[in-house]
Amino acid sequence: MFVTFENILKIAEAGQFAVPAFNVYNMETVMGVLAAAEQMRAPVIMQSYSRLFSWGTADYLAPCVLEAAKRATVPLCFHLDHGADETAVLKALRNGCSGIMYDCSAKPFAENVANTKRIVDLCGAVGVTVEGELGHIGSAKDDQPVLAYTDVNEAVEFVEKTGVVALAIQVGTAHGRYKRAPEVNVARIAEIHAAIPAAVVLHGGSGIPDEQVRAAIAAGIRKVNFGTDICYSFLDKVFETSRDIVAVDMFMRDAIDNVKQFAIEKIQLLGADGKA
Repeated sequence: MFVTFENILKIAEAGQFAVPAFNVYNMETVMGVLAAAEQMRAPVIMQSYSRLFSWGTADYLAPCVLEAAKRATVPLCFHLDHGADETAVLKALRNGCSGIMYDCSAKPFAENVANTKRIVDLCGAVGVTVEGELGHIGSAKDDQPVLAYTDVNEAVEFVEKTGVVALAIQVGTAHGRYKRAPEVNVARIAEIHAAIPAAVVLHGGSGIPDEQVRAAIAAGIRKVNFGTDICYSFLDKVFETSRDIVAVDMFMRDAIDNVKQFAIEKIQLLGADGKA
């Protein structure tokens, strides 16, 4: 069933778990995630990066996600991930997203607040809620430990002034595949979760040690993003598949199943299984 971003976050908060947000790129990743969600009876978010909307790729991908949502017997939200600008946001809304993540975190605080508030108002006009980001979440390829964390007082002010329903925070994670395991600041997560009404989001979920993920959820994380590792789950199986198989639909069957198995593992890790 197709649900709004705000509603799927409420399910996570009520159940004290984190909803998995899987980045999808093609029909096969959509099929794998949907199969996992159905088997595990789990609510899930399918999301796509800003560039897919900016480049027009989402014009073809979005109908696949919306068809999956129509067929799903579990809650499914379609979300824009790291919306880069207003154009990407508008394209995501046009393509049927029921949630928007807008990322202005690299800008100064006041500019981030003002720009995010404008996006919240824009999306609110069509009944869609927004995730913001405070504390820029960088790239794991930099191979540098993250020592700066989102300030609690700034998080309170940001949520109050923008009206976001979810907030991605900087607590030691990064995007991409880690060269060394991160150290998630669980205490800061707990502080921010207690201080704001918005759901707290953990980006850079690929490669975080399981025990840290569980601790982060216990501290209040209600959405965890998986992008890089879902790509590896798909591509690793593609590269293993025999080139003797030339029918593309047959060639992709094992890759779809690999995505499904990866998604099942993360659904269980986040405590989302059986929560639909």
